[in-house]
Parts: sequence; C-alpha cells; structure tokens
Amino acid sequence: MKDPETIPRRDFLKSAVAIGGTAALSACLGREDADIPTGPSDLSSYPQRQHSWNNVLETDEAGNTLQPRHHVLLLLDYTEETPTESDRNTVEGALRGLEHAYERSNDGLLLTVSYSSAYFDRFDRSLPESVDLPPPKQLAPFEDPEFDTPDALVHLASDHAQAVLGADEALRGNKETLNGVEQPSKPLTDAFEVAERRTGFIGEGLPAENQDIEGIPDSKPVDEEAPLYMGFKSGFEKNQATEDRVTIQTGAFADGATQHLSKITLNLNQWYEQDSRSQRVSKMFCPFHAENDSVEGVGENLGTDSGMDDCPEAQEAARTKGVVGHSQKMVDVREDDSPIILRRDFDSTDEGKAGVHFLSLQRAITDFEDTREAMNGTDLVERSALGQRNNNGILQYMNVDRRGNYLVPPRRHRSLPVARPEEDG
Repeated sequence: MKDPETIPRRDFLKSAVAIGGTAALSACLGREDADIPTGPSDLSSYPQRQHSWNNVLETDEAGNTLQPRHHVLLLLDYTEETPTESDRNTVEGALRGLEHAYERSNDGLLLTVSYSSAYFDRFDRSLPESVDLPPPKQLAPFEDPEFDTPDALVHLASDHAQAVLGADEALRGNKETLNGVEQPSKPLTDAFEVAERRTGFIGEGLPAENQDIEGIPDSKPVDEEAPLYMGFKSGFEKNQATEDRVTIQTGAFADGATQHLSKITLNLNQWYEQDSRSQRVSKMFCPFHAENDSVEGVGENLGTDSGMDDCPEAQEAARTKGVVGHSQKMVDVREDDSPIILRRDFDSTDEGKAGVHFLSLQRAITDFEDTREAMNGTDLVERSALGQRNNNGILQYMNVDRRGNYLVPPRRHRSLPVARPEEDG
C-alpha cells in the first residue's frame, strides 16, 4: 500500500477494504473519522429475515434505497463433515459478537450468512420443496463460468470501511475487542476455513476515484457522481422486487431467501472510448430515452423509476432501432408489474480488474434464471438483426467468471442448519 497520507480518503478506504488484515484496519482507523454506534445487548428484537435490510438503510432524495458503500464477501468451507452443536454455538456466537459490536444499519454493520447446495449435499435428507436451490449452471450460450461451491458465504456491508474490516478480522479471531465490545473467545474460523475473500464498493465518488484499473480506459471517464463504473444509477425502487416478494413463505426455512452471486469482469474501453453518450443511454435504458434526452447525468432525474413505461417493447426496438436497452429487456420478467429479484450488486477491483459482484435475492433460484434469460435477449436475436451480445443491452461489456447459488436461512437456522430442521431438530 502507498503512503496513506498521499492517497485521497475515499480511495484509501476502498484500498484498505480490498487489502484486508490487521494492518489495513489499523491504517483505516487512523484515516476514517467515524463514531459507529454499538448494537444492543439483547438481540431478541432482530428480524428472522437476515436479508431484511431496507428499513435500516438510507434513501436518496427520490426515495430509492441506498446500499452500504463497502462490502466484504467471505466464501467458507466447513471443516467437519457433520455439523456439531459445539460448532453451531461457535458460529452463532461469532455472528452475535458482531451484532453486539455494531448497530444493525448502514451506519453500523449489516450481514447475512448463506449456504450452498454443496453444503446441504452432506445430509441424507434433501431440502424441503419450499426451497429452490439448484447448483449453479451456465446461463447463456456465450458464457463459460466456473462454479462456486463453498459451504457458506458471509456478506458484510457498511458505510464505514473500518466496520467491514473489523468484522472480517473478528471472525478470523484477530480482534478480541471490536468497537469497544469484547468478542467471543471462539471465532468463526474455529468452524470454517476461509476459501476466498472478495470485496467491493458502491456509491457516488468511489468508482471515479478507483478507475485506474484494468478494464477502464486511461482517460478516466467515470463521472465523479456515478455510483457504479458504467456511469449510471441502479437500484431504482420500482425496478426492485420487495423484500416480501423474495422471501420464502412456507416450511422450516420460511423468512429465508435464495441468493445468487456472480463474479463479473468489466471491459469498458468501447463503452467510454467508442460509444457516444446517446449509445450508452440506449444500451443501458432504451433508445427512446436517448432520442428524447430523458436521462440527465447519472440518472438522478428519473426518480424511483427508470421510465420503461415510456419505451416501446424490446422487440420493436430491436427491429426498428437495431439496439435494445438492458432495462428495456427486464420489463418482460415481472410479476404483477413488479420485478422478481432484489439486486444488491456492487463494483470491485479484485485481482486488479474492474468488476461487479452481482448479488441478488429471490424466493427461488429459478426467478434469477428467468431474469438472466430475459437479459440474454435470445428471442430478440432470433427475430431481428440484433447481435447475440452487440447492441443487446450491456452484454458485450461484461464477462461472467464465476457463479454460485445459496440459501439465506431465517435467523433461527443461520448457524450450520440441517436440510430438514422441522424433522431433524
């Protein structure tokens, strides 16, 4: 790491999260002026839905929910074949240690722990029918991802870099006290091994200050106001499923959800160096928005809706304009006029490359697969001159490197659950 005093604050905090470790945490504590509230001593009021974040997140002026700015993903392997009650107590104690240390909010720390189908394969009984959790698979003819099959995934998120760094270190047993709160003697890594660590960020200023990276042109084109590398807002309220819609409704895992995680590499050289502003708006939103200058700046003027009701159907745009927008294609995969997945994706500089960790929540993994199928636009390609990737939304600017599917259990089953808790206790 460079001399911390010579690095802009936001750039430094992102770099600290990406590097991780006790040295990065110490340096971060010296640069980030934050008085982070602690969590309660009694956690009984916390919701069963681990993924229930929206009511404790901030919103922008239009009312769109804002994601925490800093993220850490820990892919974990369980060290034993059969979960033991002792290990469950260790896991639960470690998670509760973080919740006592930090308030459950973007100003403190938000977390989920989820489990893969590979984890549940160790049990004689299969998951109940109310849980749709197939192994990850190829979802487009032009992609060839590797598949993530760790046993578990912990997602840590906060507006403060020191919170995600501190939580990461505490789970590894490297912090006896966190935010002034004593941590359990047995860390999470007494039960799990960390197989991989991924990091990322989202929010105004962070992409611009971290664009000196492979996949972004040397001209530094990312706008200071952009929350993501591609230069536009995302996560409009009306373009997101509600937390109720993505929640499993019945069975032992009711109040849980399924989660998909893709690791995506971006190549934005053509996006910024060859495509015009009008072309970028056409491909991200729709040609109608480009022709009518409907998108100002990064899209703040759109409010809570990307405005797809003003755009013609994707098939018409593909046939008459030779280009179709990413948001335009998503209109066809809705239920009662609402999306069926809740996106919580964020940008990344892992491995020195511009990327996206696409994290989505849905009631069933098939909801994500249906959404991805609409994004592919295969039916549009077959009926028009649209390319399989060219002028087909934003597909040509990204490559899916890895995919993984997970179950986010309700809080009562978050620590090494069995496949059939209603039958096996």
